[in-house]
Amino acid sequence: MKCLYYPAPTLDSAHHISDDLHALGVKDSLLHVISKDEAGLKKQHMHSSNYLETLDLIRDGFIGSAIGFFAGLMGVGLLRYFEPFGPHVPTIVYLATVAVATLFGAWEGGLMGIATENRKLAKFHADIEAGRYLILIYTRKEQEATVREMMRARHPEAELAAIDRHFINPFRAVKRRAESPRPEVGLS
Repeated sequence: MKCLYYPAPTLDSAHHISDDLHALGVKDSLLHVISKDEAGLKKQHMHSSNYLETLDLIRDGFIGSAIGFFAGLMGVGLLRYFEPFGPHVPTIVYLATVAVATLFGAWEGGLMGIATENRKLAKFHADIEAGRYLILIYTRKEQEATVREMMRARHPEAELAAIDRHFINPFRAVKRRAESPRPEVGLS
């Protein structure tokens, strides 16, 4: 499944795009709009993004758990070397030490991720701050050409800005195709 990124200049444009995508059979769960104007999205009954898309919770959680895992392994190594509890410590204690360190790292990483903007969306930060609406469309391979053709034909104001082959993979970078034109003052 691919994720197509389309910046739309206005709320009305985003709403028309959403309606046309629904007519093509794209479900709300596969169509998310990212905007500063969350109230406008709710008023128009448009499906807004979720925290997993807008924050780096997953990515930083994975990084934190990896750091915690290695810290746990180092802790086990130190416990085995210095033997502060004697030479006959059950293996479950070592496994619990690694598990607790891994979970603590995931928790700390998740807390860091909650405070950080999703790195995939960082390339669109200026557009969102300028009042544009970033539309994320998740498409299956067989539906992608239809969606792209409809967007090209019916919504030239929203140019394809990026394609992410694996939005779920938090470590894969998104390359922006071209800089979208900035909205005119007074458009919203």
